[in-house]
Amino acid sequence: MAQITQEQAKVYWRRNLALMIKLLVVWFAVSFGCGILLFDVLNQIQIGGYKLGFWFAQQGSLYVFIVLIFYYARKMAALDREFNVDDNG
Repeated sequence: MAQITQEQAKVYWRRNLALMIKLLVVWFAVSFGCGILLFDVLNQIQIGGYKLGFWFAQQGSLYVFIVLIFYYARKMAALDREFNVDDNG
């Protein structure tokens, strides 16, 4: 792992936090927004015999969370390579 300057470390951490905040907003919008606030509206739509609001409340937010985990890992690996702090650098 390469040494980075104090200024590079601040930029790295700022970009990491920005990514985490964006992903948390997406997860909140899906889990709270679609699963609770828009539950009645989404229940008017059926997919595979299940009401969409019910699906988001029970399954959808979990699937979105798993996708966000992989997305975060991929983006952080790219950020690590950019700042030359990855395990292979």
